[in-house]
Amino acid sequence: MPSVKLDSIDRKIIDVLQADGRMTVQELAARVGLSPSPCARRVRMLEAAGVISGYVAVIDQTKVGLLINVFASVKLERQREDELDRFSQAVSEWPEVADCYLMTGQRDFLMRIVVSDLGSYERFLKDKLTRLEGVASIESSFALGQVKRSHALPMYSLSP
Repeated sequence: MPSVKLDSIDRKIIDVLQADGRMTVQELAARVGLSPSPCARRVRMLEAAGVISGYVAVIDQTKVGLLINVFASVKLERQREDELDRFSQAVSEWPEVADCYLMTGQRDFLMRIVVSDLGSYERFLKDKLTRLEGVASIESSFALGQVKRSHALPMYSLSP
């Protein structure tokens, strides 16, 4: 899919909205140096183009009792398209899987799994992941702490 051409104002709008998606159009316009009407028009165009795909609340997982981040590397028995798709479909339905990436290298998928405690991860493994047909091996690593987590993309690094 080709990328959308973004000018410096579009990148500023995206950058500011990534920091605070709840600000008013008037606040956004002032921050990016536009009047409200053209700013609102640009935001609508970015939404229509799929560049802005939605707005969410960012939740502090520890404050809601989700204390454990597990990174699980999964190797499938075979890397055929139908098996990759079956795995992808299954994990997309599991709420414990916060992120999942198809990878190159020795492992096929890397997932970040968020749970409240070790028992919850054990149940996830036994009831879901190990029961999925085609899984050859799973390696789990438990995060001891979070150094950085960002929901913002580095808009400043894009070419003009």
